[in-house]
Amino acid sequence: MLRPLAGMFTLPRLAQATLDLLVCLGAWYVAYVLRFDGSIPPSYYRQFMLLLPTVAFLRLATRFPMGVHAQLWRFVSLREVLDIVLSVSLGSALLLITSRVFYHAHIPWGVLALDWGVALFGLLALRGVRRAIAERQPFGTAAGDRRRTLLVGAGQAGNLMAREVLLQPQMVARGFVDDDPKKQNSRVQGLRVLGTTADIPKLVAQHQIDEIILCIPSANRQDIRRILELCRATKAKVKTLPGIQDLISGRVEINQVREIEIEDLLNRDPVTLDRTTASGYLAGRVVMVTGAGGSIGAELCRQLATIAPSRLLLLGRGEFSIYSIEQELRETFPGLDLVPLIADVRDLNRMTHIFTQHSPDVVFHAAAHKHVPLMERNPGEAVLNNVFGTRNLAELAHRFSVETFVLISSDKAVNPTNVMGATKRVAEMTVQDLATRSSTRFMSVRFGNVLGSRGSVIPLFKRQIAEGGPITITHPDIIRYFMTIPEATQLVIQAGALGKGGEVFVLDMGEPVKIVDLARDLIRLSGFEPDVDIKLKFTGLRPGEKLFEELLTAEEGTTSTNYKKIYTARPEPVSKDQLEVGLTLLQVAATADDELGVRRGLKSLVSSYQFVREEDKVPRAEGS
Repeated sequence: MLRPLAGMFTLPRLAQATLDLLVCLGAWYVAYVLRFDGSIPPSYYRQFMLLLPTVAFLRLATRFPMGVHAQLWRFVSLREVLDIVLSVSLGSALLLITSRVFYHAHIPWGVLALDWGVALFGLLALRGVRRAIAERQPFGTAAGDRRRTLLVGAGQAGNLMAREVLLQPQMVARGFVDDDPKKQNSRVQGLRVLGTTADIPKLVAQHQIDEIILCIPSANRQDIRRILELCRATKAKVKTLPGIQDLISGRVEINQVREIEIEDLLNRDPVTLDRTTASGYLAGRVVMVTGAGGSIGAELCRQLATIAPSRLLLLGRGEFSIYSIEQELRETFPGLDLVPLIADVRDLNRMTHIFTQHSPDVVFHAAAHKHVPLMERNPGEAVLNNVFGTRNLAELAHRFSVETFVLISSDKAVNPTNVMGATKRVAEMTVQDLATRSSTRFMSVRFGNVLGSRGSVIPLFKRQIAEGGPITITHPDIIRYFMTIPEATQLVIQAGALGKGGEVFVLDMGEPVKIVDLARDLIRLSGFEPDVDIKLKFTGLRPGEKLFEELLTAEEGTTSTNYKKIYTARPEPVSKDQLEVGLTLLQVAATADDELGVRRGLKSLVSSYQFVREEDKVPRAEGS
């Protein structure tokens, strides 16, 4: 297949073509001279001149099928070398055929072989010289003016990173460190492996390193944390490459290097979405995402867009957030059919009209009130949105024969001590109940906190650090499970492919993280010392807040699925009659804004729900 010819008439491309042509014509002449020991017989000299225009044409023409015309000489690699070999070989073969068919000329085999070899050598030499010029230390740039760099990891990513560093006039790579014993004292891109990661502090001092770049995108978080502790003993800046999924293309650009983020320190392995199974229920379907403007909903939309649904419905109440994700997706996926919908899931008439008009095949229900302290102060709103908004959507999904309905739930639904968690458990129960009498595959996916979401502690901690502290933490022993937003959304999509109907899926949240440790890591990543530059202040648990969150009740337990990071909980069966009575009472209390009635209604439905009573007075949260 011919490669694109765009850009072939730019001045650099014309200069490259001219040099290539001169090399090839010179090779044609040298081949005759060498073949006849410097004295070309008159008959062969006439043959040389006769075929000269043909040689020029063929050598230029055969550049295109192999893409040689589009090569950047300073980035020449083994792939480009193979393209040049094929191009020269094709040119020689066509020259042999053309000379005999059209000119009835028999080129000596020695001339053909020499022409092939000299042309190939000359073309490669041109590119080798250009790359050597690109990678040399720029004239007039003193070593002291360049950032001295140490690369961690001498694998494929390190090899690619070294190539890029060598091309940067403002950087100079001093070498690698790698924990593989077989790589010690070896060379990669001309740079020596100077030692192991344990030698980082010594090597930074010895070579006056300014910057350390982690080139180990597939490393687990324990190794990254260990290496960062070694780097912190130095004054060098630490940066990293993107994750392994971002490097699938096989090329690392220097501008992909980024600062270490708090997500890099989570003890979690990377998640890879099985796109084959996901495509089975999403590709070519009309997919609706509620809460599409939120942090989880927006990332769901980004992930879903890559699976090519026939239409993606972006539903939410906030007009600006829906506008923002719509514009982003239109730029990234210009061919995707997007429909922004401003609607409230509590408005049954509006939602019925949307289902009638668009007939979604798959629904991801991410719209919810999730801020624990705010929902403690506004329990009626939490119930109307999280419970009855979910009920509206689920019943419409059943009525309109939606194929798959995925409720995004929370670990706070387990033994809830707050209104938000209790409403999420009731929403799960509503979906469970419908699953017993519907052709729609209803399921819930339960996970913990996500880093970077609007309600996450990370934005708050970053703002407090920027203001000079203190960082406020409710309790020194408070523990939470954390996920990144892309990880959580990919697992939600994966769970949607696994469900048969009625499941409550639980995601593997990894190891729990102490919030105080998270805060200290964030302070260090910001260049400060915890308890010295930035103080930590403990404010006490807020109403409805637990020291730790559970993903399961003691009675539920889990069974494994075909996907190692997703488990199925076994929640208690739901009584339809009991659920209907409880929901009726709960709706009356929520509509009347009867806060104590709401809490008692939730307790009647979720027996494990616990809330503090003080002479039947509603507890109030202090602060947010």
